[in-house]
Amino acid sequence: MPKAKYDQIYRDLKSKIENGEYEFQELLPSENTLILTYDCSRNTIRRAISTLVTDGYVQTMQGKGVRNIFQPAPQTSFTIGGIESFRESAARNHQKAETKVLCFTELTADAKIAKKTGFAPGSSLYYIQRLHYLDDKPLIINHNYFLKDVAVGLTPQIAEQSIYAYLEQILHVSIVTSKRIMTVEKMTQIDEKYLDLKDYNCLAVVSSQTYNSDGVMFEYTESRHRPDYFRFQDNATRRPASC
Repeated sequence: MPKAKYDQIYRDLKSKIENGEYEFQELLPSENTLILTYDCSRNTIRRAISTLVTDGYVQTMQGKGVRNIFQPAPQTSFTIGGIESFRESAARNHQKAETKVLCFTELTADAKIAKKTGFAPGSSLYYIQRLHYLDDKPLIINHNYFLKDVAVGLTPQIAEQSIYAYLEQILHVSIVTSKRIMTVEKMTQIDEKYLDLKDYNCLAVVSSQTYNSDGVMFEYTESRHRPDYFRFQDNATRRPASC
């Protein structure tokens, strides 16, 4: 099944849901109608719908159809279950994205960095500090560590655009999985300098270790969010109890 076909259908349906063409709780057109609309196979439609289910846009109901359960988030919303770049997240939230590189250097992981990030001592890394703006507001500071052997040729210019786009489209790196921990931490001097924290003295912090298709951890990122614009969303399903 060509990915381009089901992905195109998925994106079209997703756009219609987000734009209100299908209202909240409304049933989407029937499977047969969608097959005729998009001139495709039943499996292709089901693959597109399955992706919408995974992303939390719709819910399938046996014998009834597919119901729209999407509601726009009032604040900037990031995903827990998926892996997306800052620019992808901004586009999904219909926001203007801008990134400024505050620091870009190469370093070798010592014992302290190894303990913090999970990279082996002696690993050659790129270390980057980036300030992310959404709709011209400085809201996020990222501390990125990338394994040089994977992120070959990374530059500050690339870091101001999209590192993930560079990895996937230029270096053909398959970004597969990410382990994340979310905490609330006191602000640092860097946070206070670059983020307009108002009366807040703490931030929401998401630390992540990201792996490629070879099982190699190539990125550790500490993402520090201004709390009043922080919102992570996930889509959960309940599994039947085992007893």
